[in-house]
Amino acid sequence: MAIPKFSSLFRCRKWAKSDWLAAFLGFVLVVFFLSFFFDSPFDSDSVSSVDQSLPITYPPNLVKLKLSSLAKERGAFCLDGSLPGYHFQNGSGSGSNSWLLHLEGGGWCSTIASCSSRAMTNYGSSNYFEDEVSFPGVLSNDPSQNPEFFNWNRVVIRYCDGASFAGRPEAEFKNETRLFFRGQLIWETIMDELLSMGMSDAKQAILTGCSAGGLAALIHCDYFRDHLPKDAVVKCFSDGGFFLNLPDVLGNPTMENFFNDVVNLQGVDKSLDQSCVAKMDPCKCMFPHEFLKNIRTPVFLVNAAYDSWQIEHVLVPVSADPDKSWAKCRLNIKECDAEQMKVLHGFRSSLMDGIGEFHQNKVGGMFIDSCFSHCQSVAPETWHSPTSTRIENKTIAESVGDWFFNRNPVKLIDCPYPCNPSCSNMNFA
Repeated sequence: MAIPKFSSLFRCRKWAKSDWLAAFLGFVLVVFFLSFFFDSPFDSDSVSSVDQSLPITYPPNLVKLKLSSLAKERGAFCLDGSLPGYHFQNGSGSGSNSWLLHLEGGGWCSTIASCSSRAMTNYGSSNYFEDEVSFPGVLSNDPSQNPEFFNWNRVVIRYCDGASFAGRPEAEFKNETRLFFRGQLIWETIMDELLSMGMSDAKQAILTGCSAGGLAALIHCDYFRDHLPKDAVVKCFSDGGFFLNLPDVLGNPTMENFFNDVVNLQGVDKSLDQSCVAKMDPCKCMFPHEFLKNIRTPVFLVNAAYDSWQIEHVLVPVSADPDKSWAKCRLNIKECDAEQMKVLHGFRSSLMDGIGEFHQNKVGGMFIDSCFSHCQSVAPETWHSPTSTRIENKTIAESVGDWFFNRNPVKLIDCPYPCNPSCSNMNFA
């Protein structure tokens, strides 16, 4: 299954200016909003578009791939046994001692079959990684696109394990094929490598990620904090990573069952919050609602209240729509009728309940917009541009900046859909 992502659109070759413009327009319209499961019923090949015009374009900022130099000796391998990698762009000037790490998203795999399939893609093998990828949005080196972090050291850690960088090798004895469940080792190994490259002297640092990477940023947030200087300002923000443990529209626990299979297959329980695991089934501790309150490091949540990925794959998976009555609505919120909108407003209410306790966290922040979207920090048109989504006239970039630099408390929650005309709502139909 071909799964679009931000890094796959700009391969290393010489293009004319017109080629770059065409490619980047395609990048804007298709990418940064998808992170798919690799196991039925979550498989999807749908292509999205946004219903808001996007007049602003940016030249791609291409950054080379580096395979980990420590991974082989430590046994930190992708699913297929290849070496994990990352893309690193040096900071400069006032950002020379500041670091931003972005954990790539891309779903999960929960069975030997789905992980074996994944191992033959760029989500399970570095053999399929691109030599160069684009760094847009929160990763950009353009101050007009990324005003707060443009000159920081910026790193994208590639995702090739299928368990939010949390799988454990002791689970491999169940494995009748040659698969490696080394997500936790990948995370620890690349962290050590970056520390040796200067991150050990960081004055400021952020761990972030999108979708499955956004969940990983929460799972590993305190580890990140604990391995940096005590006097450094260290915070985490999760984009599209607040997954809800909700039944689908037929009442089936689709998401909980899926996470249960991921945890059991890849031995993820030891990487999760242990105070949570001691109280309940480990699979429930994959849901941020259950462990967010235990994170010691300041956290910022960026999430769409009508998360397009969760609506399409969790609330209304294909398996829960046998008569196809949701066929249009689950892919395009503008196609929902009044009764379906009640269900989607109920999803929003569940998200509000899920973040209710976190809302009282004095050092936490949030930007919860009313858009039908997913992963908004890694595209300039949703992160920071003249046409970006705004709440109280603040873009996501400005809101995260205000929070990180302690300029203002940021607890922004949008009114219900369709109240916000600045939304870039996705259309997967």
